[in-house]
Amino acid sequence: MGARGCDSLGPPDRLSSGSYFPPPVRAVEIPKKDGGLRVLGVPTVADRIAQVVVRSYLEPNVEPVFHPDSYGYRPGRSAHDALGVCRERCWRNDWVLDMDIQKFFDTVPWDLVLKAVAHHTDQRWILLYVERWLKAPLQREDGTLIERDRGTPQGSAISPLLANMFMHYAFDAWMVREFPEVPFERYCDDIIVHARSERQALQLRAMIASRLAECGLSLNEQKTRT
Repeated sequence: MGARGCDSLGPPDRLSSGSYFPPPVRAVEIPKKDGGLRVLGVPTVADRIAQVVVRSYLEPNVEPVFHPDSYGYRPGRSAHDALGVCRERCWRNDWVLDMDIQKFFDTVPWDLVLKAVAHHTDQRWILLYVERWLKAPLQREDGTLIERDRGTPQGSAISPLLANMFMHYAFDAWMVREFPEVPFERYCDDIIVHARSERQALQLRAMIASRLAECGLSLNEQKTRT
């Protein structure tokens, strides 16, 4: 039910007016290949429409800024593209770091996500709704609510873009600044880094782990290998 005086507004107008309040996100558990469970946050139809509106505002601003070797959830890019580039680079580099971030979507810090968003828009209403979506509780099938203090639910229309915006600053831009000659491919939270030697690979792993820790994240040691 809309706010008084706003029921006749379309989604963009209603969002910019500040009258839209996201409901709790429905939690759906799906089995993972390793035997665990992945919790998806499934938004309502109205919520998904609102997220698509915000995404349509943000995406044109950030796409030209994103690193060319960021492949996940981007228009015209795919995992196959990342694999093709990775295969070519493996011919020129003897060592590879295969890294996965531990529970990335569940642990990404809200303040750093919002900082990344603020860097690409001066629209207060966009920041307002991104913050509301981040903080919306998950709702189990029995109706109980799960309050959260970090993370962005997998399953929403806006989460993939927020993830890429966060990782652009947490990893991509940092790599360009600190290791401009080191090639990598990133598909959201799955990262391949190429190295010339075992020593360089181990040094990179330590430096990247430290950088991720600064950003509130950690490597999944079981899935990270040299």
